[in-house]
Amino acid sequence: MRIPKVKQEISVSAATAVGLGAIIGAGIFVLSGSALSLAGSNALIAFVLVGFVAILIALELGELGSIMPDVEGASYSYVYEAFGSELGFITGIIFYASSVIAISAIAIGFGSYFSNILGLPSVATTISAAILIILLAVLNLLGIKKAVNVDFALVAIKIAVLLAFVAFAIYFAFGSGHFVASNFGVTSSQNGIGPIAAASIAILFAYSGFQTISTLTPKIKGGPNAAAKSILLSVALSLVIYLAIIISMLLIVPSSVYSTSSADPISIALDASAAPYLLKLAVSLGALIATASASLAMFLRSSRIIYQLNSDGLIPKIIGKYDTKRDVSTNAVLATAAIAIVMMFSGNVYTVASISVFGVLFTYLMSSLALIHFRRIKRHGSFKAPFYPYLPAIAIIFVLAFMYGMPKQSMYIGAITVIVLLIAYYLFARGKNNQAVKNRLF
Repeated sequence: MRIPKVKQEISVSAATAVGLGAIIGAGIFVLSGSALSLAGSNALIAFVLVGFVAILIALELGELGSIMPDVEGASYSYVYEAFGSELGFITGIIFYASSVIAISAIAIGFGSYFSNILGLPSVATTISAAILIILLAVLNLLGIKKAVNVDFALVAIKIAVLLAFVAFAIYFAFGSGHFVASNFGVTSSQNGIGPIAAASIAILFAYSGFQTISTLTPKIKGGPNAAAKSILLSVALSLVIYLAIIISMLLIVPSSVYSTSSADPISIALDASAAPYLLKLAVSLGALIATASASLAMFLRSSRIIYQLNSDGLIPKIIGKYDTKRDVSTNAVLATAAIAIVMMFSGNVYTVASISVFGVLFTYLMSSLALIHFRRIKRHGSFKAPFYPYLPAIAIIFVLAFMYGMPKQSMYIGAITVIVLLIAYYLFARGKNNQAVKNRLF
Protein backbone atom coordinates (compact mmCIF):
# COMPACT_ATOMS: atom_id res chain seq x y z
CA MET A 1 0.00 0.00 0.00
CA ARG A 2 1.34 3.39 -0.95
CA ILE A 3 1.79 6.19 1.56
CA PRO A 4 -0.88 8.89 1.16
CA LYS A 5 0.43 12.09 -0.39
CA VAL A 6 -0.58 15.69 0.02
CA LYS A 7 -1.49 17.36 -3.25
CA GLN A 8 0.86 20.29 -3.74
CA GLU A 9 0.96 21.43 -7.35
CA ILE A 10 4.09 23.07 -8.72
CA SER A 11 4.10 25.26 -11.83
CA VAL A 12 6.19 24.54 -14.92
CA SER A 13 8.31 27.63 -14.23
CA ALA A 14 8.94 26.53 -10.64
CA ALA A 15 9.83 23.00 -11.78
CA THR A 16 12.19 24.42 -14.41
CA ALA A 17 13.76 26.57 -11.71
CA VAL A 18 14.39 23.47 -9.58
CA GLY A 19 16.19 21.87 -12.54
CA LEU A 20 18.18 25.03 -13.24
CA GLY A 21 18.97 25.29 -9.55
CA ALA A 22 20.53 21.84 -9.54
CA ILE A 23 22.31 22.20 -12.90
CA ILE A 24 23.75 25.70 -12.86
CA GLY A 25 24.98 25.80 -9.30
CA ALA A 26 26.65 22.40 -9.50
CA GLY A 27 28.55 23.03 -12.71
CA ILE A 28 29.44 26.63 -13.40
CA PHE A 29 30.24 27.85 -9.92
CA VAL A 30 32.04 24.72 -8.73
CA LEU A 31 33.39 22.50 -11.52
CA SER A 32 33.88 24.76 -14.55
CA GLY A 33 37.47 25.36 -13.44
CA SER A 34 38.13 21.62 -13.32
CA ALA A 35 36.82 21.22 -16.88
CA LEU A 36 39.04 24.08 -18.16
CA SER A 37 42.08 22.77 -16.30
CA LEU A 38 41.67 19.33 -17.83
CA ALA A 39 40.80 20.25 -21.43
CA GLY A 40 41.49 23.96 -21.93
CA SER A 41 39.22 25.54 -24.52
CA ASN A 42 38.29 22.00 -25.62
CA ALA A 43 36.05 22.09 -22.58
CA LEU A 44 33.63 23.94 -24.87
CA ILE A 45 33.44 20.78 -26.98
CA ALA A 46 32.84 18.73 -23.85
CA PHE A 47 30.05 21.07 -22.72
CA VAL A 48 28.27 20.79 -26.08
CA LEU A 49 28.77 17.02 -26.20
CA VAL A 50 27.48 16.43 -22.69
CA GLY A 51 24.65 18.90 -23.29
CA PHE A 52 23.63 16.88 -26.36
CA VAL A 53 23.61 13.66 -24.33
CA ALA A 54 21.67 15.40 -21.55
CA ILE A 55 19.00 16.40 -24.07
CA LEU A 56 18.75 12.77 -25.25
CA ILE A 57 18.33 11.56 -21.67
CA ALA A 58 15.88 14.38 -20.94
CA LEU A 59 13.70 13.24 -23.86
CA GLU A 60 13.81 9.68 -22.56
CA LEU A 61 12.87 10.73 -19.05
CA GLY A 62 10.05 12.83 -20.48
CA GLU A 63 8.53 9.76 -22.13
CA LEU A 64 9.15 7.51 -19.12
CA GLY A 65 7.54 10.11 -16.87
CA SER A 66 4.46 10.19 -19.08
CA ILE A 67 4.22 6.38 -18.93
CA MET A 68 4.39 6.45 -15.11
CA PRO A 69 3.04 9.88 -14.10
CA ASP A 70 2.37 9.00 -10.46
CA VAL A 71 5.83 7.87 -9.34
CA GLU A 72 8.44 10.06 -7.67
CA GLY A 73 11.63 8.01 -7.97
CA ALA A 74 12.63 9.15 -11.49
CA SER A 75 15.11 6.64 -12.99
CA TYR A 76 14.68 4.26 -10.07
CA SER A 77 10.91 4.02 -10.56
CA TYR A 78 11.23 3.47 -14.30
CA VAL A 79 13.76 0.66 -13.83
CA TYR A 80 11.72 -0.89 -11.02
CA GLU A 81 8.61 -0.96 -13.19
CA ALA A 82 10.49 -2.29 -16.22
CA PHE A 83 12.78 -4.90 -14.68
CA GLY A 84 11.55 -5.58 -11.15
CA SER A 85 12.84 -5.19 -7.63
CA GLU A 86 16.39 -6.52 -8.15
CA LEU A 87 17.59 -3.95 -10.68
CA GLY A 88 15.19 -1.42 -9.17
CA PHE A 89 16.79 -1.77 -5.74
CA ILE A 90 20.31 -1.38 -7.15
CA THR A 91 19.36 1.60 -9.31
CA GLY A 92 17.43 3.29 -6.50
CA ILE A 93 20.23 3.05 -3.93
CA ILE A 94 22.89 4.14 -6.45
CA PHE A 95 20.67 7.03 -7.56
CA TYR A 96 20.16 8.08 -3.95
CA ALA A 97 23.88 7.77 -3.13
CA SER A 98 24.78 9.80 -6.21
CA SER A 99 22.44 12.57 -5.08
CA VAL A 100 23.86 12.62 -1.55
CA ILE A 101 27.46 12.71 -2.80
CA ALA A 102 26.48 15.54 -5.13
CA ILE A 103 25.33 17.51 -2.09
CA SER A 104 28.83 17.04 -0.63
CA ALA A 105 30.60 18.30 -3.75
CA ILE A 106 28.37 21.35 -4.13
CA ALA A 107 28.61 22.17 -0.42
CA ILE A 108 32.41 22.16 -0.74
CA GLY A 109 31.99 24.79 -3.45
CA PHE A 110 29.78 26.83 -1.13
CA GLY A 111 32.37 26.63 1.63
CA SER A 112 35.16 27.65 -0.73
CA TYR A 113 33.33 30.78 -1.91
CA PHE A 114 32.34 31.62 1.67
CA SER A 115 35.94 31.37 2.86
CA ASN A 116 37.10 33.46 -0.11
CA ILE A 117 34.68 36.30 0.72
CA LEU A 118 35.79 36.52 4.34
CA GLY A 119 39.45 35.62 3.82
CA LEU A 120 39.18 32.64 6.15
CA PRO A 121 41.59 29.67 6.36
CA SER A 122 40.85 26.48 4.43
CA VAL A 123 39.38 24.73 7.48
CA ALA A 124 36.49 27.21 7.30
CA THR A 125 35.53 25.70 3.94
CA THR A 126 34.62 22.38 5.54
CA ILE A 127 32.90 23.96 8.53
CA SER A 128 30.72 26.30 6.46
CA ALA A 129 29.88 23.47 4.03
CA ALA A 130 28.68 21.32 6.93
CA ILE A 131 26.60 24.20 8.30
CA LEU A 132 24.97 24.66 4.89
CA ILE A 133 24.00 20.97 4.76
CA ILE A 134 22.44 21.18 8.23
CA LEU A 135 20.45 24.32 7.36
CA LEU A 136 19.15 22.78 4.12
CA ALA A 137 18.14 19.66 6.00
CA VAL A 138 16.04 21.84 8.32
CA LEU A 139 14.45 23.58 5.32
CA ASN A 140 13.56 20.21 3.78
CA LEU A 141 11.99 19.11 7.05
CA LEU A 142 9.60 22.07 6.73
CA GLY A 143 8.15 20.54 3.56
CA ILE A 144 8.66 20.24 -0.19
CA LYS A 145 6.48 23.21 -1.18
CA LYS A 146 8.47 25.66 0.94
CA ALA A 147 11.73 24.25 -0.41
CA VAL A 148 10.61 24.62 -4.06
CA ASN A 149 9.48 28.22 -3.53
CA VAL A 150 12.84 29.12 -1.99
CA ASP A 151 14.66 27.48 -4.91
CA PHE A 152 12.68 29.50 -7.46
CA ALA A 153 13.83 32.77 -5.85
CA LEU A 154 17.46 31.62 -5.62
CA VAL A 155 17.62 30.70 -9.32
CA ALA A 156 16.49 34.17 -10.45
CA ILE A 157 19.23 35.80 -8.37
CA LYS A 158 22.07 33.60 -9.56
CA ILE A 159 21.20 33.95 -13.26
CA ALA A 160 21.34 37.72 -12.83
CA VAL A 161 24.78 37.41 -11.21
CA LEU A 162 26.07 35.19 -14.02
CA LEU A 163 24.89 37.70 -16.62
CA ALA A 164 26.79 40.41 -14.74
CA PHE A 165 29.93 38.25 -14.89
CA VAL A 166 29.52 37.73 -18.65
CA ALA A 167 29.09 41.48 -19.16
CA PHE A 168 32.27 42.18 -17.17
CA ALA A 169 34.25 39.57 -19.13
CA ILE A 170 33.20 41.10 -22.45
CA TYR A 171 34.11 44.59 -21.23
CA PHE A 172 37.42 43.36 -19.78
CA ALA A 173 38.44 41.62 -22.99
CA PHE A 174 37.21 44.06 -25.61
CA GLY A 175 36.37 47.32 -23.83
CA SER A 176 39.65 47.48 -21.91
CA GLY A 177 41.81 45.84 -24.55
CA HIS A 178 42.80 42.75 -22.55
CA PHE A 179 41.76 40.17 -25.13
CA VAL A 180 44.41 37.46 -25.56
CA ALA A 181 43.70 34.93 -28.30
CA SER A 182 46.12 32.41 -26.78
CA ASN A 183 43.77 32.03 -23.79
CA PHE A 184 41.67 29.84 -26.07
CA GLY A 185 44.58 27.57 -26.96
CA VAL A 186 45.26 24.12 -25.52
CA THR A 187 48.45 22.54 -24.25
CA SER A 188 49.64 19.12 -25.39
CA SER A 189 48.26 17.59 -22.17
CA GLN A 190 44.84 19.16 -22.82
CA ASN A 191 44.56 18.01 -26.42
CA GLY A 192 42.83 14.84 -27.59
CA ILE A 193 39.97 12.54 -26.61
CA GLY A 194 41.28 11.74 -23.12
CA PRO A 195 41.25 15.29 -21.71
CA ILE A 196 37.84 15.97 -23.27
CA ALA A 197 36.51 12.77 -21.66
CA ALA A 198 38.00 13.78 -18.30
CA ALA A 199 36.42 17.24 -18.55
CA SER A 200 33.14 15.60 -19.49
CA ILE A 201 33.03 13.87 -16.10
CA ALA A 202 32.94 17.24 -14.34
CA ILE A 203 30.33 18.50 -16.79
CA LEU A 204 28.18 15.37 -16.48
CA PHE A 205 28.00 16.05 -12.76
CA ALA A 206 26.73 19.52 -13.55
CA TYR A 207 23.97 18.43 -15.93
CA SER A 208 22.67 15.66 -13.67
CA GLY A 209 20.41 18.08 -11.82
CA PHE A 210 17.56 17.87 -14.33
CA GLN A 211 16.57 14.44 -12.97
CA THR A 212 15.32 16.32 -9.92
CA ILE A 213 12.33 17.43 -11.99
CA SER A 214 11.40 13.81 -12.71
CA THR A 215 11.02 13.16 -8.99
CA LEU A 216 8.42 15.96 -8.83
CA THR A 217 6.33 14.81 -11.83
CA PRO A 218 3.15 13.97 -9.84
CA LYS A 219 3.16 17.46 -8.33
CA ILE A 220 3.69 19.52 -11.50
CA LYS A 221 0.67 21.30 -12.97
CA GLY A 222 -0.04 19.80 -16.37
CA GLY A 223 1.28 16.36 -15.46
CA PRO A 224 4.02 14.44 -17.31
CA ASN A 225 3.94 16.59 -20.47
CA ALA A 226 4.60 19.67 -18.36
CA ALA A 227 7.40 17.81 -16.54
CA ALA A 228 8.97 16.86 -19.88
CA LYS A 229 8.79 20.50 -20.96
CA SER A 230 10.46 21.60 -17.72
CA ILE A 231 13.26 19.06 -18.15
CA LEU A 232 14.03 20.14 -21.72
CA LEU A 233 13.83 23.83 -20.83
CA SER A 234 16.23 23.46 -17.91
CA VAL A 235 18.78 21.54 -20.03
CA ALA A 236 18.59 23.92 -23.02
CA LEU A 237 18.84 27.08 -20.89
CA SER A 238 21.71 25.61 -18.89
CA LEU A 239 23.66 24.78 -22.06
CA VAL A 240 23.43 28.38 -23.29
CA ILE A 241 24.46 29.75 -19.90
CA TYR A 242 27.31 27.24 -19.55
CA LEU A 243 28.85 28.14 -22.89
CA ALA A 244 28.58 31.88 -22.16
CA ILE A 245 30.33 31.48 -18.80
CA ILE A 246 33.12 29.20 -20.08
CA ILE A 247 33.89 31.64 -22.91
CA SER A 248 33.84 34.51 -20.40
CA MET A 249 36.27 32.70 -18.10
CA LEU A 250 38.69 32.24 -21.01
CA LEU A 251 38.28 35.88 -22.06
CA ILE A 252 39.69 36.84 -18.66
CA VAL A 253 42.48 34.29 -18.03
CA PRO A 254 43.93 31.17 -19.71
CA SER A 255 42.92 27.67 -18.59
CA SER A 256 46.29 27.17 -16.83
CA VAL A 257 45.07 29.46 -14.03
CA TYR A 258 42.37 26.96 -13.01
CA SER A 259 42.81 23.60 -11.29
CA THR A 260 40.82 20.49 -10.38
CA SER A 261 41.36 21.12 -6.67
CA SER A 262 39.72 24.55 -6.71
CA ALA A 263 35.98 24.80 -5.99
CA ASP A 264 35.63 28.56 -6.64
CA PRO A 265 36.79 29.08 -10.27
CA ILE A 266 34.83 32.27 -10.95
CA SER A 267 36.45 33.93 -7.93
CA ILE A 268 39.83 32.92 -9.35
CA ALA A 269 38.98 34.59 -12.68
CA LEU A 270 37.85 37.81 -11.01
CA ASP A 271 40.88 37.93 -8.70
CA ALA A 272 43.22 37.45 -11.67
CA SER A 273 41.55 40.30 -13.59
CA ALA A 274 41.62 42.74 -10.65
CA ALA A 275 37.86 43.11 -10.99
CA PRO A 276 36.08 45.79 -8.93
CA TYR A 277 35.51 44.71 -5.34
CA LEU A 278 31.75 45.18 -5.57
CA LEU A 279 31.56 42.88 -8.58
CA LYS A 280 33.66 40.24 -6.85
CA LEU A 281 31.45 40.51 -3.79
CA ALA A 282 28.25 40.28 -5.87
CA VAL A 283 29.51 37.25 -7.82
CA SER A 284 30.73 35.53 -4.67
CA LEU A 285 27.39 36.12 -2.97
CA GLY A 286 25.69 34.85 -6.12
CA ALA A 287 27.89 31.75 -5.98
CA LEU A 288 26.83 31.15 -2.39
CA ILE A 289 23.21 31.41 -3.47
CA ALA A 290 23.82 29.17 -6.50
CA THR A 291 25.55 26.40 -4.59
CA ALA A 292 22.94 26.57 -1.82
CA SER A 293 20.22 26.33 -4.48
CA ALA A 294 21.87 23.31 -6.15
CA SER A 295 22.33 21.57 -2.81
CA LEU A 296 18.68 22.22 -1.99
CA ALA A 297 17.58 20.69 -5.31
CA MET A 298 19.68 17.59 -4.60
CA PHE A 299 18.13 17.35 -1.14
CA LEU A 300 14.69 17.43 -2.77
CA ARG A 301 15.70 14.67 -5.18
CA SER A 302 17.17 12.37 -2.56
CA SER A 303 14.09 12.80 -0.36
CA ARG A 304 11.73 11.81 -3.20
CA ILE A 305 13.86 8.77 -4.08
CA ILE A 306 13.71 7.56 -0.49
CA TYR A 307 9.96 8.16 -0.44
CA GLN A 308 9.49 5.96 -3.52
CA LEU A 309 11.85 3.23 -2.29
CA ASN A 310 9.89 3.13 0.93
CA SER A 311 6.56 3.02 -0.94
CA ASP A 312 7.81 0.01 -2.90
CA GLY A 313 8.98 -1.77 0.25
CA LEU A 314 12.67 -1.86 -0.68
CA ILE A 315 14.08 -0.10 2.40
CA PRO A 316 13.29 -0.46 6.11
CA LYS A 317 10.25 1.57 7.11
CA ILE A 318 12.19 3.45 9.77
CA ILE A 319 14.38 5.02 7.05
CA GLY A 320 11.40 6.09 4.96
CA LYS A 321 9.35 7.40 7.89
CA TYR A 322 6.93 9.80 6.26
CA ASP A 323 5.34 13.04 7.51
CA THR A 324 2.09 13.42 5.53
CA LYS A 325 1.51 17.02 6.64
CA ARG A 326 4.87 18.27 5.42
CA ASP A 327 5.17 15.72 2.58
CA VAL A 328 8.69 14.71 3.60
CA SER A 329 10.53 11.58 4.73
CA THR A 330 11.94 12.89 8.01
CA ASN A 331 14.55 10.24 8.82
CA ALA A 332 15.71 10.16 5.19
CA VAL A 333 16.50 13.88 5.29
CA LEU A 334 18.49 13.44 8.50
CA ALA A 335 20.38 10.46 7.04
CA THR A 336 21.09 12.41 3.84
CA ALA A 337 22.60 15.29 5.82
CA ALA A 338 24.80 12.96 7.88
CA ILE A 339 26.10 11.02 4.85
CA ALA A 340 26.72 14.21 2.86
CA ILE A 341 28.85 15.66 5.67
CA VAL A 342 30.92 12.48 5.92
CA MET A 343 31.47 12.29 2.14
CA MET A 344 33.04 15.77 2.09
CA PHE A 345 36.22 14.15 3.42
CA SER A 346 36.60 11.65 0.54
CA GLY A 347 38.79 13.94 -1.61
CA ASN A 348 38.89 17.23 -3.51
CA VAL A 349 35.82 18.55 -5.28
CA TYR A 350 36.61 16.82 -8.60
CA THR A 351 37.14 13.45 -6.87
CA VAL A 352 33.89 13.73 -4.93
CA ALA A 353 32.00 14.77 -8.06
CA SER A 354 33.42 11.92 -10.16
CA ILE A 355 32.20 9.38 -7.60
CA SER A 356 28.73 10.89 -7.91
CA VAL A 357 28.95 10.75 -11.72
CA PHE A 358 29.17 6.95 -11.72
CA GLY A 359 25.69 6.86 -10.21
CA VAL A 360 24.47 9.44 -12.73
CA LEU A 361 25.75 7.39 -15.68
CA PHE A 362 24.37 4.17 -14.23
CA THR A 363 20.88 5.66 -13.95
CA TYR A 364 21.13 7.08 -17.48
CA LEU A 365 22.04 3.64 -18.82
CA MET A 366 19.22 1.90 -16.97
CA SER A 367 16.68 4.56 -18.01
CA SER A 368 17.60 4.06 -21.67
CA LEU A 369 17.14 0.30 -21.30
CA ALA A 370 13.81 0.87 -19.54
CA LEU A 371 12.57 3.00 -22.43
CA ILE A 372 13.51 0.28 -24.90
CA HIS A 373 11.65 -2.26 -22.75
CA PHE A 374 8.43 -0.23 -22.66
CA ARG A 375 8.55 0.45 -26.39
CA ARG A 376 8.99 -3.29 -27.05
CA ILE A 377 5.91 -4.17 -25.00
CA LYS A 378 4.05 -1.26 -26.63
CA ARG A 379 3.44 0.66 -23.43
CA HIS A 380 3.17 4.33 -24.32
CA GLY A 381 2.56 7.59 -22.51
CA SER A 382 1.26 10.98 -23.58
CA PHE A 383 4.79 12.12 -24.55
CA LYS A 384 7.00 10.19 -26.99
CA ALA A 385 10.73 10.72 -27.48
CA PRO A 386 11.53 11.25 -31.18
CA PHE A 387 13.87 9.23 -33.42
CA TYR A 388 13.31 5.88 -31.73
CA PRO A 389 15.24 3.51 -31.67
CA TYR A 390 18.22 5.67 -32.64
CA LEU A 391 17.85 8.05 -29.72
CA PRO A 392 18.25 5.48 -26.89
CA ALA A 393 20.93 3.62 -28.87
CA ILE A 394 23.03 6.79 -29.21
CA ALA A 395 22.45 7.62 -25.54
CA ILE A 396 23.66 4.17 -24.45
CA ILE A 397 26.80 4.41 -26.61
CA PHE A 398 27.70 7.80 -25.16
CA VAL A 399 27.00 6.70 -21.58
CA LEU A 400 29.27 3.64 -21.96
CA ALA A 401 31.96 5.84 -23.51
CA PHE A 402 31.76 8.27 -20.59
CA MET A 403 31.99 5.37 -18.15
CA TYR A 404 35.12 4.16 -19.92
CA GLY A 405 36.66 7.61 -19.55
CA MET A 406 35.96 7.91 -15.83
CA PRO A 407 38.77 8.01 -13.25
CA LYS A 408 39.62 4.42 -12.32
CA GLN A 409 39.07 5.07 -8.63
CA SER A 410 35.48 6.12 -9.26
CA MET A 411 34.86 3.11 -11.52
CA TYR A 412 36.17 0.73 -8.86
CA ILE A 413 34.00 2.31 -6.18
CA GLY A 414 30.97 2.12 -8.48
CA ALA A 415 31.56 -1.51 -9.43
CA ILE A 416 32.07 -2.54 -5.80
CA THR A 417 28.86 -0.72 -4.87
CA VAL A 418 26.85 -2.65 -7.46
CA ILE A 419 28.25 -5.98 -6.18
CA VAL A 420 27.53 -5.08 -2.54
CA LEU A 421 23.97 -4.05 -3.40
CA LEU A 422 23.40 -7.32 -5.26
CA ILE A 423 24.56 -9.28 -2.21
CA ALA A 424 22.41 -7.13 0.08
CA TYR A 425 19.36 -7.62 -2.12
CA TYR A 426 19.62 -11.40 -2.09
CA LEU A 427 20.33 -11.50 1.65
CA PHE A 428 17.12 -9.59 2.33
CA ALA A 429 15.18 -11.60 -0.25
CA ARG A 430 16.17 -15.03 1.12
CA GLY A 431 13.06 -15.38 3.25
CA LYS A 432 10.74 -15.12 0.25
CA ASN A 433 8.90 -18.18 -1.04
CA ASN A 434 9.56 -17.30 -4.66
CA GLN A 435 11.55 -14.98 -6.85
CA ALA A 436 8.74 -12.52 -7.48
CA VAL A 437 9.37 -9.76 -9.96
CA LYS A 438 8.58 -7.16 -7.30
CA ASN A 439 9.50 -8.42 -3.85
CA ARG A 440 8.81 -6.22 -0.85
CA LEU A 441 11.85 -6.65 1.36
CA PHE A 442 10.50 -4.65 4.31
